Amino acid sequence: MSARTTTPWPLVALFTAGYLAPYLLPTTVGRLSAGLPLSATEAGSIGSALLLSSATAGFLLASRVDRFGPRGLARGGLLLAAAGYGTAALTTTIPLVVLGAIVGGLGSGTITTVAATGIAGQRDPHRTTTLGLLGVSALAGALYLTIPHLGPGHGHPLAAIAVTALLVLPVTRHLPTAGTSEAPHTPAARTLRATATPLPHRRAGLVLAAAMLCWSLAQNSLWGVSGRIGLQQAGLTEVTVGAVFAVALGAGLLGVIGAGALGRRLGRALPIGVGTALIAGCIALSAAATDLTSFATGEIAWNTVYPVVLSYVIGLAASLDRRGRWAVLVGSASSLGTACGPLAGSLLSARVGYPGMGVILALGLLLITAPMTAVALRTRRTAPLPQEHPVVEIPVVEIPLDAVPAPRTAYDTAGPRQATAGAAAGPGPGSR
Repeated sequence: MSARTTTPWPLVALFTAGYLAPYLLPTTVGRLSAGLPLSATEAGSIGSALLLSSATAGFLLASRVDRFGPRGLARGGLLLAAAGYGTAALTTTIPLVVLGAIVGGLGSGTITTVAATGIAGQRDPHRTTTLGLLGVSALAGALYLTIPHLGPGHGHPLAAIAVTALLVLPVTRHLPTAGTSEAPHTPAARTLRATATPLPHRRAGLVLAAAMLCWSLAQNSLWGVSGRIGLQQAGLTEVTVGAVFAVALGAGLLGVIGAGALGRRLGRALPIGVGTALIAGCIALSAAATDLTSFATGEIAWNTVYPVVLSYVIGLAASLDRRGRWAVLVGSASSLGTACGPLAGSLLSARVGYPGMGVILALGLLLITAPMTAVALRTRRTAPLPQEHPVVEIPVVEIPLDAVPAPRTAYDTAGPRQATAGAAAGPGPGSR
């Protein structure tokens, strides 16, 4: 008999907390540059260090969530995020700010890895991913409206990430511990064993991971300098730029809702291929913006399409391996590209200007559209979309022998990204 689908709210909350740092990257980097004696490139380097630390955690933990237990890892990641970002927010000593950003990044990467493995074990990873994207987009949009009114200083966005991690900490009690045989809210995952099995779809997974690294690099090269484009090239105030980002993330909510409504009706290849091509055009437009109209149009259109494509990519990665290893590895590759984005954007804009940077990034995105679409097409037959076939649970009768209860098997789930959705996940774009 089929089990009723329930919403895995703990995973949605973890997804939101893990992806918040990439989504707040523009205001974080901008305030580091304005509030501390740092150049724009140096501030971008700190942002890159934060995201590189997050990606490292994903690579290290990709296949170890079931061994250490989701509950313990999630709590550890949330505490690391709170301690790291909180330290960076409360000090003006640059070495401590850098150290806090790196420790916080490790926490974010751990959180998104747990969320990713859990989401991949769901009957419908795409639905859970869209809920996570809705959560992080809504929270980031509210913060973009609020932070400019809290006064100057580099600490406000970092403190917001730390507080979010602490608020999410109580939901970890609903996660399974190491050695638990069943994951809550994941009926399909109960049929999976935590045995050492080889990675399926190796070629497709490697191609997708490499493409996502470049995809996220392009997104976050612009996202990392979007604040400076609005302030310097378009001549806007910080309040206006924050309002544009909030509206853009609100449009992203509509995009995510639309992706959730469409589900598998369009498959994965069409949204990923056409969506990436549209993102390329939006990036070129936003990078060339010289006034409020062009800047707002580019940012809003970009943020509307970005989460749609990201949700389908996370779902594609999750479908390659229901234990979630490809989802986490693709998400970590995405985080690696995200990590290089702020520095790459700063260097490119310094060399060729913001419009030239936009053209280069747009051409790069168009080049990787083909391999990403090819993976979606080639895995369609062997990796069906969620809920393409009903899940049938076979009842198991446990017969006690000599009053000794039957042993429970080790916990096993899987998941996307860090987007993800876990990634991914990048997030703004990012997984961003």
